[in-house]
Parts: sequence; structure tokens; C-alpha cells
Amino acid sequence: MIVLEMLILVILALAIGVFFLGLSRKIMSRIHWRYGPPITQPIIDIIKLFNQDSVSHGSLFNFGIILSLAGSIVMVFFLPMGAMCPMSSSGGMLVILYIMLLGPLGLALSGGEAANPNISIGISRKFILALSYEVPLLLIFLAVMTHYGTISIVEIVKIQSANLWSFASLPLLLSGIAYLLILPALLGERPFELIKAPQEISSGPMAEYGGKFLALATLQHAFHTFVGISLFVNLFLGGASNPGYFFLKMLVVFILLIFVNAVFPRFRIDQAIKYLWKWPTLLAFIGLIIVVIVD
Repeated sequence: MIVLEMLILVILALAIGVFFLGLSRKIMSRIHWRYGPPITQPIIDIIKLFNQDSVSHGSLFNFGIILSLAGSIVMVFFLPMGAMCPMSSSGGMLVILYIMLLGPLGLALSGGEAANPNISIGISRKFILALSYEVPLLLIFLAVMTHYGTISIVEIVKIQSANLWSFASLPLLLSGIAYLLILPALLGERPFELIKAPQEISSGPMAEYGGKFLALATLQHAFHTFVGISLFVNLFLGGASNPGYFFLKMLVVFILLIFVNAVFPRFRIDQAIKYLWKWPTLLAFIGLIIVVIVD
């Protein structure tokens, strides 16, 4: 049953993540007064890329993108979606913090093997950005763990189902706002699209990817999008009793992100660090202090 649950979760996470990628392009096109591609375009692209020839730069190049994808898939097993959470007794938020490092690490291993200067710049930006948003993210996690007295996301969802959502309760309100402020950086969306930056560094880590490698990178991005948003839904919006309700909550959060993506220009790396270490970190720190005082 656990294996079946894992399989269902992976399929649902992939379907939702790919749907969000297509929906983002469609809504952005409409905002720009264009018709845009169909919502199913990411599926078409993935199928097409898997059928194209691929150029590998070595075993480490292959292993890096697989490691990055595997890290995103493993995180899905720790996040409850309705009543499904196959790894509910094997870890919590602390494990997620560690697994999150596999994404940048995999890209670094793969990009280092390709030896492209644009990739090196993109990867250095990725690590700097990860360091910047993980500081407020750690403070947010500490506030949530302190308030609920557990590191288990499943237990946190259960407590919220019997009481108020974390986002609606005073002790964790600032922590929830801080998470929303760092969520675009966590997902690599504008104004934090500086890792790829096609106009500057030719898409950075994606510069040497083609064929199946680019398809795997797209799948990794889809899973990572699901993980980032579902983590917020579970920690601050009370999770959900069924996958359908869970998806609706994720959809609302994602549409808010699309509007932010459409309005704001891309930050420079120094602007991104200054922003992340200023407002989100300040709010997360004050939220942690409030939680400690109230509890």
C-alpha cells in the first residue's frame, strides 16, 4: 500500500506541476495581450524532447540532473496531500531542509562537467540565492515547530484541521507572510529569475541541456513547483482532507505568484540578497520572537 501511495503521489505531483507550468505561460500571455500556447504545451515539449537526440558531457553530467530530479521527487513523499503521506513517520521539516540542497547540488555537478561559463555563472547565482532564502526559511520552520511542538508536517496539518489555519492565527501570521515573500525565490520565478536570465547568460544551467536532459530539467522544475507551494499549503493553510481541495488551495497561491511574475522586473543578484535578508528575514525573525513569547 505504501508503494502504491508513493506512485499515486508522484503522478499527482507531476500532473499538478506540469499543469502549473502550462497555466503560467497561458496567463502570462493573456496579461501581455497575446493568445499564448495551449496549457498542454509542457506535455508536448517533454514528449518531443525525449524523442530528440541528446549530447552528454560525461557520467557526472548525467548523474547531476538525475540527482536534482530525484531530490524533488523524494520531497513529495514527506508532504501530506489529503490523507496520503507515505513518509509521515520518517521525517519532517528538518529532513526537507536537507533534501532541498539536492536540487542546487545536482545542477552544480552537471554544470561543472559541461564547463560552460554561462552555466558557472548561473550555478553561482543559484547557490547564493539558496543561501539567501534559506535563512528566512529556517526561521519560518523554527517558528512553526516551536508553536506546534513537533517537526511532523502531518501533525501540524491535523492540529490546524481542529483549530485555525496557521496563516489566520496571530503567532504565525508574520511567518506565513515571510514564506509568501520568499516563495518566488524558492521556485526561481520572477523577480528571482536570475539563475536562468536568458538575456544575460543564455539560460545559465540550461545552456548545455538538450533532448532528454532538458526534458528531465523540465520535470524537475514541475516537481519543485509542486513541493514549494504544497509546503506552504500544509504549513499555513491547513492542508486538506482530499486531493481536490488541496489542489484548489495550491491553485490560488500559484495564481498570486503569476501576478507577481507579470508585474515585477528581474532582480540583480545583489538586489535579491538585499531583499531576502531584509524584509522576509525581518518578518520571520519577529514572527519567531512572537511565537516564543506567546507560547
